[in-house]
Amino acid sequence: MSKQTPIPLEFEGEELEAVFVGRRDGQTRPTVILIPTVMGVSELEIGFGKQLVELGYNAFVADLFGKKFHGAPRDTMFGEMTRLRGDRAALRRRLLAVLKQVRGLKEVETNAIVVAGYCFGGQCALDVARSGADIAAAVSFHGLFDPPGLPPEKIKAKVCAFHGWDDPMVPPEAVVALGKELTEAGSDWQIHAYGHVGHGFTNPNADQLGIEGVRYNALAAERSWTSFINLLEELFAEHG
Repeated sequence: MSKQTPIPLEFEGEELEAVFVGRRDGQTRPTVILIPTVMGVSELEIGFGKQLVELGYNAFVADLFGKKFHGAPRDTMFGEMTRLRGDRAALRRRLLAVLKQVRGLKEVETNAIVVAGYCFGGQCALDVARSGADIAAAVSFHGLFDPPGLPPEKIKAKVCAFHGWDDPMVPPEAVVALGKELTEAGSDWQIHAYGHVGHGFTNPNADQLGIEGVRYNALAAERSWTSFINLLEELFAEHG
């Protein structure tokens, strides 16, 4: 049985509030940091977190935007995403502050952390890896691939990106560029591309957004989740 706990963090004058999803026994376990879409902390990511807990992991649904933006309208959230994306160095500091916070939680095995994200959160997961952070893996679900424009670091993490080939926000040349970038950074990387699949394919509510090229795809969602769990099992087999 899982439990949810709000986890506050003050970052550069902003009040963030994440949600930790874990077992009630409080034992130390491998942990997945889930970075949400542009809409911030929602039941969608908490639901993914609950699935991870059932498989024996902890989940930490990160808040990058701030507690005051929980449940804010879409236009507001797109504005906040643009703000954060406009300064990738500051965004990296924010991401690393969250990582540091997670490492300090008593339920978290500090050398068994994966950072995964959706859409904007997928870009953030890649940016954590790009920072050279010592994490087990970074995983992007229909994330944005554009690099941060910061001095390159050696990537220690394994990297896996799940991508809809028809995603209008990430054209084929961006996929090739990411592979080249990850190779040059020394990463053990994978990119899974799904044909006839657009952006936001893991989100059952994606079609309601009314954005061209943003569509839920149940098969791609299942394929990517299965591959994600396979990666976790590869990383943490000894945790059984």
